[in-house]
Amino acid sequence: MNELFKSKKLTDNNANCESPVTLNLSRLKRPARAGLLFGICCLLALLSGSFQCRGAVNVTQHHNNVARSGFYIDPAFTITNAAGLTRDLSFSGSIIGQVYAQPLYIEGGPRGLAVVIVVTESNNVYALNATTGAIVWQTHVAAPVPSSALPCGNVTSIIGITGTPVVDLPSRALFLDALSQQPVTLTVEHLVFSLNVDTGAVNPGWPLNVNSNAIFGATKFVSTAQGERGALTVVGTNLYVPYGGLYGDCGTYYGWVVGMPLSNPSNNVMAWATTARGGGAWSVGGLASDGVNVFVATGNTFGASSWGGGEAILNLSPSLVLSNGTLNYWTPTNWSSLDSSDTDIGGTGPLLVTVPGATPSNLVVALGKDGNAYLLNRTNLGGISVPLAKLSVGNTIIQAAATYQATNGTYVVFANGGNLIALLLGASSPPTITKEWTANENGKGSPFVTSTDGTNNLVVWGIGTQSTQRLYGFNASTGATVFAGGGTNELMANTRNFNTGIVARGRIYVAGDNQVYAFNTPGQGVTSITLTNAAIQPGGSFQFSFTNKPGELFNVFATTNLTVPFTNWVWLGGVPEVSSGQYQFTDTSAPGNSERYYIVDWP
Repeated sequence: MNELFKSKKLTDNNANCESPVTLNLSRLKRPARAGLLFGICCLLALLSGSFQCRGAVNVTQHHNNVARSGFYIDPAFTITNAAGLTRDLSFSGSIIGQVYAQPLYIEGGPRGLAVVIVVTESNNVYALNATTGAIVWQTHVAAPVPSSALPCGNVTSIIGITGTPVVDLPSRALFLDALSQQPVTLTVEHLVFSLNVDTGAVNPGWPLNVNSNAIFGATKFVSTAQGERGALTVVGTNLYVPYGGLYGDCGTYYGWVVGMPLSNPSNNVMAWATTARGGGAWSVGGLASDGVNVFVATGNTFGASSWGGGEAILNLSPSLVLSNGTLNYWTPTNWSSLDSSDTDIGGTGPLLVTVPGATPSNLVVALGKDGNAYLLNRTNLGGISVPLAKLSVGNTIIQAAATYQATNGTYVVFANGGNLIALLLGASSPPTITKEWTANENGKGSPFVTSTDGTNNLVVWGIGTQSTQRLYGFNASTGATVFAGGGTNELMANTRNFNTGIVARGRIYVAGDNQVYAFNTPGQGVTSITLTNAAIQPGGSFQFSFTNKPGELFNVFATTNLTVPFTNWVWLGGVPEVSSGQYQFTDTSAPGNSERYYIVDWP
C-alpha cells in the first residue's frame, strides 16, 4: 500500500520544501511488499556519518565469523520470541540436491534484495529471496562425481559441493569448492569457483583446478582420495580451502590447506600439507582465523614414527608457512596412540575463544574424536605438550562447536550423542574447563547461539538432524528448554548431521536436502511507517526518520518520473537503524532544485 505526497520544486538553494508531511502505512504481513512513496525536494542518497547506526546484516561464512563462534546478535530473538518461533510455510525454498553445507545470507543484492545462498552435492548454487524463498538466480558450476568413481565415502549417489562457501563482501564474490569429473579422461578434480554473489555468474579467471596448482614440497595434490568437507575462509586478500580424506580413510591422501589470491587465483597458489600420509583437515568447521593467520585442525596419520603434522592444531602464516618452532602448533603427547585408534584431534575444527580475566586469555578450543576438550594458548601453542586444560566431555565429537559470553563467564557448546553439552571456561591462571549443562537436541546438528544485544536473552539452538528433524532452543546459562520443536508445521525433512542454522532479521534458516526452511519470530511484519523530522539539512541534504520494528530491513528507491514502472526506479540503499527500532536516512548529494519521488520499501 502506497501513499503519494508531492512537493513543489525548489527555485534556489535557500528555498524551503513544503511543510514536512506525515506518512502512514497500514501494517502488512510477509510476503507482501509494504511501500512508502513520497516526493521531496532533494535526491535521497548517502548516509550521513554523524551518527552511529546498524548497517546491513550478512552471514558470509560458517558460524558467522572467522573465529567460528556461531554467535548471532538479533534484537528479535528475545526469550519470549524464541519460545514462539514458527516455520514460515509461505517460504518456498525449493532446491535440488543433498545439502551438507551451512546456508549464507547476503543483503544489498540487485535492487536491495536480501538472499539466502545455498549449495548442494549436485554442484548447484542457489540464491533464494530471503523473504519468499523464490529462486533469484541459480548456477550449475560443474558436473558432480558419481560416488562409484571414488574409492570410498559416505555421501551417496553424487558428490559435488560439500563444504560451506564464503563470501567476500568488498568484491561481492562467493567462493566454493566443487568436486567434478572430466567427461573424457574421467579425471576427478577439485575446482575452486568464484561467483558474482548478485548474479551467479562465474567471475573471470576462475575456477582454479587444485590438481594442477597445489604442491607442497614433493607432494602433489590428487583429488581422487581428497574430500572437502570443511568450511572455506577469506583472510585479508586471500582465500583458504581445507582438504582431508573421504569417509573410510581410503587411498593416499593428506591434510591440506590451499590458499590463493582473491583477484588472480592462479598467480600465487600457496599450500601446506601434512608430511605423513593422512592427517586430514576434514572437520565441518573448517578453517578459523585471528584476522591474520589461519588455524587448522588435523586428524590421524598413518605409519608415522615421528610427528608428521597430524593430530594437531596449527597456526599457519598468511603464506601457509608453519614457522617459529613450537609456538605455532600443538599436538598431545599421546598423538601416536591417537593415530593408532583413529581418534582425531580435529573433529570440530579450531574454535578461537577469548576468556576475560584468564591467563592466558586468548585461547584455542579443540574437541575431537577422543572425547576430550582441550584449551590451548593461542599465542604459544606449545608443540608436543600437555594443554593448558583438558577434560573428558563426551565421545567421538565431530560437529562444529559454538561459544558465547554469559553473565557468569565464557561458554563453549557442542553436540555429542544426541545432546548439546555446555562447558564453562574458568577465568583463572591457567583457565579451567567445567561441564555446566546437558540438553537433548534429539540429533547431531551443530549448535548456534542468539542474543538480542550480545549479552542478554542468550539462546542455544540445536537441530535434530537425521532424527526428529526439528529445531530446538535452550537457555544458554541453564540448558532449560526455550523452544521444544514446535508443532506439525515446524517439522523439517532430510536435514544432515553436519547441518547448522543461521540467523538474520528475526529469522532462522536451515538447509536440508532439496529444501531450505525459514522460521519466524513473532511479529514478523512492520508497523505503520510515520516519517518524523523530514527536513532539508544545512548544505542541501535531506533527512528523514521513522520508528518501527527493531532489526528490520528497509530499502529506499527513487525516481524523477512517476509514470515509469517500479522496476525502473533506482535503488539508493538500505535505511540504517541508528538505535533499536529507530531508523534514519540522509541525503548528502542533493542536486539542488530537482523534484524526486521515493519509496521506502519493506520486503
